[in-house]
Amino acid sequence: MMKHKYAFLLSMQSIEYEIKKLTLFSKKCSDCFELLQLKLDELCRFMTSEQNEEQWQLWGHHKEIKQQSNQLRHTSTQALCEMEKYQSISTLEKKMDKSDYLTILSSAVKDELNNFRIGASSKVLFVGSGAFPTTALTIAKETSADVLCLDIDREAVDLGRRVAEVFGLQAKVLFSENSLKEQSFLKDATHVIIASLVGNKYEVLEELKKNLNVEAKIMLRYGNGLKSVFNYPLEIDLSEDWDMTPVPHGKSIYDTMIIQSKSRLSVGTVISG
Repeated sequence: MMKHKYAFLLSMQSIEYEIKKLTLFSKKCSDCFELLQLKLDELCRFMTSEQNEEQWQLWGHHKEIKQQSNQLRHTSTQALCEMEKYQSISTLEKKMDKSDYLTILSSAVKDELNNFRIGASSKVLFVGSGAFPTTALTIAKETSADVLCLDIDREAVDLGRRVAEVFGLQAKVLFSENSLKEQSFLKDATHVIIASLVGNKYEVLEELKKNLNVEAKIMLRYGNGLKSVFNYPLEIDLSEDWDMTPVPHGKSIYDTMIIQSKSRLSVGTVISG
């Protein structure tokens, strides 16, 4: 049986090695981004494979598997950040058909957002938006809500801002690299989205608990189990402070939870969409 553990470990090591090398190659030759995208697609299939999920159930708690899982997440996160920057630059240079690209990606976002009830009067805070903020662009395009995108990567913020301009959404989708506690927008936000690649989820939630309107809804994206090889997991019980409602997915590469502060119940607040 132990040979199956090492076969599983080797498969993760192989994917991680190729993603790391292709990320480096892509910085020298943009044509390699195609190969990197194929490798990231392979990682997505790896995560959603029932056979691999069974292997994770058997071996996921082992030290070597955990260490490799963390390394794969670190490498794939860096790769995705570079991929998003490339996609943004390609859009700005008109090498990518912006309408087709947004339509394809928006369909998955729309399905997820159905339970979030965002309308034209909503104010949405998106934490960890990245260089190509598909979710933010989709929300603004479909609902006309105001969206503020936060990211600690200055280059990603700049590219995201320019992409929003290309889509004609610069009045609705704003960007900032400042910390969460510096955002006056936070007090007025009706909805918050926390990206699955945000590593300090608990710190973000603590800040939201202190400053967010108690009526606001939070969409928390994460990945537990095998999905943690690409997404930061949700390993702390939040039920003491938050009401938590899982959002059903098919074979998604991450999980989603909609949470709301329990404080609203103590003051008799009525939640509206």
